[in-house]
Amino acid sequence: MQERDADFSTYSGIEVDPVYGPEGSERPGEWPYTRGPFESMYRSKLWTMRMFAGFGTAVDTNQRFKEILAAGGDGLSTAFDLPTLMGRDSDDPLALGEVGKCGVAVDTLADVEDLYRDIDLGSVTTSMTINSPAPVLLAMYLASAEANGVPRARLGGTLQNDILKEYQAQKEFYFPPRPSMRLVSDVMAFTAAEMPRWHPVSISGYHIREAGSTAPQELGFTIANGFAYVEAALAAGLEIDDFAPRLSFFFNAHVDFFEEIAKYRAARRIWARWLRDRYGAVSERSLQMRFHTQTAGVSLTAQQPEINLVRTAIEALAGVLGGSQSLHTNSFDEALALPTEKAARLALRTQQVIAHETRVTNVADPLGGSYYVEALTDEMERRAEAIFAHIEDLGDGSMLEGAFVGIEQGWFQSEISQAAYELERKLNDGRHVMVGVNAFLEGNDEPPPKTLQLDPRCEGDQGKRLAAIKADRDADAVERSLSRIRADAADAERNLMPALVDAVRVYATLGEIMDTMAEVFGRYRETPVF
Repeated sequence: MQERDADFSTYSGIEVDPVYGPEGSERPGEWPYTRGPFESMYRSKLWTMRMFAGFGTAVDTNQRFKEILAAGGDGLSTAFDLPTLMGRDSDDPLALGEVGKCGVAVDTLADVEDLYRDIDLGSVTTSMTINSPAPVLLAMYLASAEANGVPRARLGGTLQNDILKEYQAQKEFYFPPRPSMRLVSDVMAFTAAEMPRWHPVSISGYHIREAGSTAPQELGFTIANGFAYVEAALAAGLEIDDFAPRLSFFFNAHVDFFEEIAKYRAARRIWARWLRDRYGAVSERSLQMRFHTQTAGVSLTAQQPEINLVRTAIEALAGVLGGSQSLHTNSFDEALALPTEKAARLALRTQQVIAHETRVTNVADPLGGSYYVEALTDEMERRAEAIFAHIEDLGDGSMLEGAFVGIEQGWFQSEISQAAYELERKLNDGRHVMVGVNAFLEGNDEPPPKTLQLDPRCEGDQGKRLAAIKADRDADAVERSLSRIRADAADAERNLMPALVDAVRVYATLGEIMDTMAEVFGRYRETPVF
């Protein structure tokens, strides 16, 4: 978060207090943190402006990272291509046509070395949007940083590593749910011991909302997943206050302005109460929910794409007024292609205008006390609690078992698909207006803006690079490292992270490592829900 040196007054020169409310009422930084996790909120530090980027090869994305940092971004967020997200190498037959398309291609440690080349990983925090292969990418990041003299204890950032929402919404899974949860627990234990500045899980409602859920479903499913991770870590022998402060959340910022603000306020309150009253957390940092927010990708339209600048600004403002610690703003052209440099810069400038020109950062929780916002906050909490009760029933009192059962029975998937269907019906019959889609169509026939064009040689170049690495590496060392992974995976008492770090150091590929673990864990095939 950016340190502040600001004038805390209005444009008219009226001095404003840090927070408003009647004497004795809840204040920001006080349990249950409805009004914000910290007393001063943005008066002392702004949120981290973390822009999502990734395309083509690691060299291509490294250049975009440097452009973002030069434009004033202060955190990196890495988007990986579909083969990487699915745990496949670029030379896998199923990767054909997808290499470098929706993110950066990463096959080995060599790609991660190029991805963050000439960037000080000890001073820049990095978020990685990766889930089933998350432990392998963390191992690569750690090995790359240590090779450049940055010890693991100095590394700060976030690994998404939220596997439950993959089965519920995004579908980028590899292993069955239960062994996948073992990997999440291993990462949590490893980072708690070795990487004190690292957030091992970013519990993500974003993809649940993008799949079509309502705001209360996003809130309820996401926090329930958070409880499941807490229970998994406790079952693995971790103490609640040793790992809970490093858990973070990732929410969507949609266009229903006040509903989104209420969602964030309710989330903090629920988390604080459950962590204290159910799971016995004592540390204030365990009780303070911290979250990243990203504006809604699903709200972007290919029709009249410049309107997306307006949507994104409104959504980002909701994230700020709701108390986000980190924010990504989508680029206006992302319904058409990966963002151009100019579009990404405009998205960052949107945050900077909110931060430095609107003065909304001068007061913590400025909408606190609004009859409407407080009523919405209470209703959000009530609906989330109803979801928790159902999941708890599914698991016979266990939120972790309830998450597994809900996935296996298709309950989460069915609830999300039904909500998406209802919204589509409203769009089709005009009850929900989307500008440029079902109303106000003037301008739809204008030519689209110039979009980012990827180098068509990217896939071939990545394949040649991977082949060269395989030819040059020590094949015996790779095989030994994979044998160790196989053995450690079969032993539920062993943490897999040390074996993964050793494997990536000898340039075992992502696909080789994932296939080796699958020999023990198996592969997951979803049963469709209708």
